Amino acid sequence: MALFNEDISINSVLGKGSTFKGDISINGFMRIDGDLDGNLEASGNVIVGEAARIHGNIIARSITVGGVVKGNITAPEGVHLLSTSVVFGDVETKRLQADDNVLLHGHCISLKKDEVYAEASSRWQNARSFAKKSVKVQ
Repeated sequence: MALFNEDISINSVLGKGSTFKGDISINGFMRIDGDLDGNLEASGNVIVGEAARIHGNIIARSITVGGVVKGNITAPEGVHLLSTSVVFGDVETKRLQADDNVLLHGHCISLKKDEVYAEASSRWQNARSFAKKSVKVQ
């Protein structure tokens, strides 16, 4: 179930057994139970079901993860990692809830105050951007 229930109507669904390649931009709430190879951006909440596998970044208001995500998660309102979730990537949120047996491999920024969150998020984005542009000299 979503972290915040203000809008419980799901606008879009990627069903179990379905595969989608490419970036998705959704206005509203989305549930994914299939495979997504691309980035997802939603203006509302996102639920990643237990059978879902995502290879890409997710940006939404709040995100509940029950499946596998190989990419970064950004959700200012909150992130809920269910006991079946596996995340290989960074998590940025103001509120993080992680159940037992969660696997999270990456950096996590979870700060409640708006200004502190914005500053830490900006610093982290700059550091990531710099790291991508740096060249390894042998």
